[in-house]
Amino acid sequence: MGYRRDLWEIAAARHGVVTISEAEDAGVPAVEVRKLAHRGALRAYGHGVYVHRDVPTTELTQPAAAAALAGRGAFLQREAVLDLLGLGQFNPHRIRVATRRRVRRTLPEWVDLEARADVPDDDLTHYESIPATTVPRALRDLRDRMPPERWKALVDQAHRRELIDDHDVAGLNQERRAG
Repeated sequence: MGYRRDLWEIAAARHGVVTISEAEDAGVPAVEVRKLAHRGALRAYGHGVYVHRDVPTTELTQPAAAAALAGRGAFLQREAVLDLLGLGQFNPHRIRVATRRRVRRTLPEWVDLEARADVPDDDLTHYESIPATTVPRALRDLRDRMPPERWKALVDQAHRRELIDDHDVAGLNQERRAG
């Protein structure tokens, strides 16, 4: 198999997105990734992040790229998580990404990066192979940022879709009353 095919396999599993570090982990040297980008097989998305032109993009390509652009350990948060899962109606202009470490690179204006040392490992997961906070954590983070009726509707919708269970609903409602 050639490098182009190796990168295609990575990108196919990640909504078309491939990073230099993922390529190197798969045995593809960074110089080969750059050569393939120069030849038109990959489109540069930003610092070390590419979209493979042979993999169809989806509505998940941009959120996957946003997390990749922020680097290792970055994850979607708040309404970006709910929008990813089709909960509520957000239509955000910027994708909210968080990380526990310092990021020095310049990110596109459609990525809103925040340092979040307060998010424990238990509140992190992957949806469709994209790193993100859990739905309960995303709802908890949005609780004080939106009207109570709208927040309650989001909790109910998440519960109906079985993205949260009865225990999560009770805990979220109890926190809402206490806060």
